Amino acid sequence: MAGAFDSKFFNAEVFEKYVDRIPNPRKNELLKSRAIRPRPELAESMRDQVGGNYISTPLKGLINGAAAQNYDGATNITANRTESFLHSRVVVGRAAAWTEADMSYDLTGEDFMENVAAQVSEYWDEVDQDTIVSELKGVFNMTGTENAKFVDAHTYDVTNKAGRDGEIGMMDATTLNTGIQRASGDQKGKFSLVVMHSVVATNLENLNILTYRKFNDAEGMQREVAIADLNGRLVLVDDSMPAHEVPGVYAKTADSAVVAGKTYYTRSGSASAYVYTPVANPVDSSIGSYYELTSGGYTEYTTYVLGDGAIEYTDCGAKVPYEMDRQPAQNGGEDVLYSRQRKCWAPYGISFTKANMTSASPTNAELEDGANWELVKSAGTTPTVIDHKTIPIARIISRG
Repeated sequence: MAGAFDSKFFNAEVFEKYVDRIPNPRKNELLKSRAIRPRPELAESMRDQVGGNYISTPLKGLINGAAAQNYDGATNITANRTESFLHSRVVVGRAAAWTEADMSYDLTGEDFMENVAAQVSEYWDEVDQDTIVSELKGVFNMTGTENAKFVDAHTYDVTNKAGRDGEIGMMDATTLNTGIQRASGDQKGKFSLVVMHSVVATNLENLNILTYRKFNDAEGMQREVAIADLNGRLVLVDDSMPAHEVPGVYAKTADSAVVAGKTYYTRSGSASAYVYTPVANPVDSSIGSYYELTSGGYTEYTTYVLGDGAIEYTDCGAKVPYEMDRQPAQNGGEDVLYSRQRKCWAPYGISFTKANMTSASPTNAELEDGANWELVKSAGTTPTVIDHKTIPIARIISRG
């Protein structure tokens, strides 16, 4: 590939196909999982050339749950109508660029095209993961009566619950099953993908209830990847999953004498930033100045559980996804690779409202804003909201 990184010889279409061929087990498993439903037919209306950054698609309603009527030859049969909903979705556009200097080639004799292509593939995989996580954060930041019902029912917080082994706040063999049942009741079987932090995964691995998959690399060597199975469901292990520090709450101890084995603290600093330091050798005479930890002081991890078709995915395309630019004077000569993408990740049954979006593409912060999301509604002057149990998205919050 000598010289291929020079913009004079750069073929964007060939480069894009080359990038797509780079093996990426995590990305492949995510896209192949039943949780992601491809919607390529929507790409045409989302092309950036026609300004299609935001569209609403119809979502067919279910037959309602009205009781069957008595068939006795005398009772008239009343017909019920199914409702249709509008599912609004937004295109997320992102761009990046990388520079390679002529001097790099002069000093090493190596062309970095293959290296760059491999990293571009992984880079966009991480961008996509961040986009999905930001959307899920936004979904669970929704407010309003009906939206709150979803957030409450689809969140299983075990941070202060004792597991089967008596340990507080940790996921165990029953947590996943209980969480998805709370979310969707008898439809819990549709959940197929779990994405969790490595701390949570390690805890479950130590309990022998999570096992990692293996794959053969290009040299035929078998390697373990961050893909596992839990209760028959695919697990992706990714440290980009939310991890939130819960500060400890301290109070003056009510003990009149030192209790053996108990940790006491002294306090220093100001009210805005107190610092609590463990006392190495507490003594009865100083007990009145000691503090103790009453709650908190841990990290809580969010695990997302997705069901079949939980997220609809459309690769909308950019007019020029890859291009090169030659800058002969910069640092003795440089080639710059520019990359752009436009993708739509639409959570099933939840619309993006654009309430707090300032440009044609939302930032991650705007995706995380609960005001930009709401449960889909039916058409008409008195719209009804989709039954939250039909939305196969849930989260589990734990200490590990």
